[in-house]
Amino acid sequence: MADPAFGSARRLARMVRRGDLGCRELLDHFIDRIERLDERTNAVVVRDFERARETARSHDRRRKKARGPLYGVPMTVKESFAVAGLPSTWGFPEQHDNIAVEDAVAVKRLRAAGAVIFGKTNVPKALGDWQSFNAVYGTTNNPWDLARTPGGSSGGAAAALAAGLTGLECGSDIGGSIRQPAHACGVFGHKPSWGLLPPYGHSLFGAAAMTDISCIGPLARSADDLALALDVLAGPEEAETALALRLPPPPTKTLRGLRVAVWAEQPGHETDHETTAALHDLAGMLKREGAKVSVTARPEFDPAEAFRVYLRLLCAVLGSRATPEELQGWAERAGRLAAEDLSASAVIARSMTPSHGDWMAANEQRHRIRRAWGAFFRDWDVLLCPVINTPALPHMQEGETWERKITVNGREIPYDEQLFWPGIIGAFHLPATTAPLGVSESRLPMGMQIVGPLYADRGTIHVARLLERAWQGFQPPGGWE
Repeated sequence: MADPAFGSARRLARMVRRGDLGCRELLDHFIDRIERLDERTNAVVVRDFERARETARSHDRRRKKARGPLYGVPMTVKESFAVAGLPSTWGFPEQHDNIAVEDAVAVKRLRAAGAVIFGKTNVPKALGDWQSFNAVYGTTNNPWDLARTPGGSSGGAAAALAAGLTGLECGSDIGGSIRQPAHACGVFGHKPSWGLLPPYGHSLFGAAAMTDISCIGPLARSADDLALALDVLAGPEEAETALALRLPPPPTKTLRGLRVAVWAEQPGHETDHETTAALHDLAGMLKREGAKVSVTARPEFDPAEAFRVYLRLLCAVLGSRATPEELQGWAERAGRLAAEDLSASAVIARSMTPSHGDWMAANEQRHRIRRAWGAFFRDWDVLLCPVINTPALPHMQEGETWERKITVNGREIPYDEQLFWPGIIGAFHLPATTAPLGVSESRLPMGMQIVGPLYADRGTIHVARLLERAWQGFQPPGGWE
């Protein structure tokens, strides 16, 4: 029997239902791997093994009456989700004793589907970085190269999947926090249409309202698993509405006839040349398979304006979480900036304390751009574009994000400029599935965003499934057998 550690969640559930493996046996296999291997990655930082074993034993006793598509699947969730009896710190040491009394809605739905949740995975402080390190749990390493970050903020989630330490994961995304770790670790991730998956219980302070732009969503080792998790997690909370969920079907069954726009690069936003080359190679394959492909089609808006709209809306969220002292620091920093400075870091500094009128103006611009996206997707089924500027970064923990620089194609760019590719999708509430694109010359995975119109989540995941078969799927990193 092949090692189940790198199997899909769908396969793991099938093995348990058929009795090929007991639920407890499968759980212990993953626990053993964590105890032997996770010292290298530090991905599963909150461990709930004994309660999970009790759940697994109960599942084994009821196997012949097994219900739920995730029955018996051992899985972890991002540290930021409330799991009853476990801490949710978001990387803040002062929150170490913040013990959840109730599961998040997503966790309840996963348990109801039969999943066995046995731990939580690492995040950056405040979920605010493309690295995953904090003063509570330390640093998480990328299984492909331990000297590099697995990304953030769902970095522990992606690392655990790539290293075969968990069967499925649930993360969150406001600035690429599902998409970028999936890309950095070579796994699949889905940032859903905003509001499609209820986030209640994914808040440090028990917020009842949804956060603008922010979404929760699955990470997995296959597109099928994303579809499976979407079915489990999607839909409004029953306590709020009786509205039923009915998402549109995928646009085509095969690649033939699929209408694909490829946006591989954007002037002014340096993007790793291997990523752009791989996207162009993929465009060629799609043409050979009978898809209608354009590498020049673009939505009718100014990308620079769309990026600034995203930054303004993002900072309205971040500013609402900041302390008065932090806001004062941002105001002082903004006051030192030159008026002509339109860099990402400058827009961020100026946008932390918007008036309601400022926010309304940005939201109006957002909806104008959303209409442009909608018109674009009348002609194209999906858009393929980079996830972020570069493959997994070396660990970079010194200084604030606006003080850091990264090197792309031999050029030094500000760290915060990496928000471009995640932002021009996320600000406008569109679904985006991250799927493997290739492996760089330095043996690091590269991913792509598969973007669709609002609520076309089944479509973007289906295209990821087609490309998984025709182009590339998950490949385990070496040395984790």
